[in-house]
Amino acid sequence: MKRIIVLLTAIVLYSCGSSNKVRTTTKITKPAVTVKKPVVHKPKPHGEGKTEVLEATSKVGVTTALVKEYIEQYKEIANDNMRKHGIPSSITLAQGILESGAGTGVLAQKANNHFGIKCHTGWNGDSVRHDDDAEQECFRKYEHSSESYRDHSLFLTSRSRYAALFKLDRGDYAAWAKGLRAAGYATDPKYPDKLIGLIERYELYKLDEEVIGSGYKPIAKTSEIALDDKSYRVSQGDTLYSISKKFNLSVDQLIELNNLTSNAISIGQILKVKS
Repeated sequence: MKRIIVLLTAIVLYSCGSSNKVRTTTKITKPAVTVKKPVVHKPKPHGEGKTEVLEATSKVGVTTALVKEYIEQYKEIANDNMRKHGIPSSITLAQGILESGAGTGVLAQKANNHFGIKCHTGWNGDSVRHDDDAEQECFRKYEHSSESYRDHSLFLTSRSRYAALFKLDRGDYAAWAKGLRAAGYATDPKYPDKLIGLIERYELYKLDEEVIGSGYKPIAKTSEIALDDKSYRVSQGDTLYSISKKFNLSVDQLIELNNLTSNAISIGQILKVKS
């Protein structure tokens, strides 16, 4: 009996010891803490962050700062072409800004084509297809943007329909802008106003003065020309809607009065507000 009691006692003690070794551990996971770095907003010069719509071969929105960067990048090329070919730097740059969306347009990005020049008969260089007046039209492609600027000058100097332009004063950018439209460079009736607006807003005429030198004759700026009560000069922040409300018109009436093809307007552009 003693042996049996001792054996049972040993078994009970062993069982208790084994059960004490079993532990249930619950692991507490602390949530990850993400430390965000403070965002530092650098101040922009007055007006640098404002946007405007440029036509290009497809409408794009650009900032004033981006346009100024574009001018800095290409102004010497435009000046050099003016000396060689006689086309005002202001006109070349304004066209480049407008046609390429200050270098952000589709053709400028994929073909270095800053002036929307199509292939035309006799073009043997590279090309790309892009929807413009018609679907998948052929546009010239260049290896470098400077080649596009050179080709723009050759395009104007080698075609008889632009010959009248070279009889104009090289400092008269307004006459050149209107002459380009009259010669058929663009179908947009507001094309001259858009070029003139860019030239005056970014003071591109100063480049013409730099090239011409002492013989430069300044012309009256459109911003200095007095308007009658039938016209309105577009200011920063204006839209067709805001202008229409100002003169008790509908947007459609304003578009019809000015033969506009879209809602895009540019600073300095003069619009009819009365028939």
